[in-house]
Amino acid sequence: MVAFRGPKVWLWRWRRNPLKRRVDRLESWVVLVAWLLTVGGGLVAGVLCADSVESGLARQREEWRPVQARLVEDAPEPGAGGGAGADKVWAKVRWAAPDGSAREGQARVDPAAVMGTAVTVWTDTRGRLVTEPAGEAQARLRAGLVGGLAGIFVAAVPFAGGRLVRGRLERRRMDQWDEAWERTAPLWERKIW
Repeated sequence: MVAFRGPKVWLWRWRRNPLKRRVDRLESWVVLVAWLLTVGGGLVAGVLCADSVESGLARQREEWRPVQARLVEDAPEPGAGGGAGADKVWAKVRWAAPDGSAREGQARVDPAAVMGTAVTVWTDTRGRLVTEPAGEAQARLRAGLVGGLAGIFVAAVPFAGGRLVRGRLERRRMDQWDEAWERTAPLWERKIW
């Protein structure tokens, strides 16, 4: 047999009830504030973080430039340090920075390329080696993933805090019920001689 629960009542935590205690009203506000902060904070943090990542990647696409570099040494064979089945291997290259100075560094190149071969490397505004910037679609994907993770982590804080506060309120309510029962139970006991 299933007990009748009656119709579902919206916003039941804020309805007037003579049996509602102060701790019940406090719990209803804790739940409301925790959910508002969880949803609102998570959304705001996620959107702001995604926008920041996407604008940073767009700035990289604008500032970073491909530069022609030359191999300073012969590139190793694929099995010698590049890993089995590697498409590219690391080799030392030289290029000219925007100020005209010569720079050297390690870059990924085709395996077995000979010294002096021209390769394309990406540099920032100071002439330092960087990776190829993310395309627009890849930037949107990265921004969405980072924004989603940031939103989840930010939303977890008020959610966990609300759960902790509700747990403490629940323990307090149970302690109050135990105290009330300690006062009431002796009145209900029957002495049988």
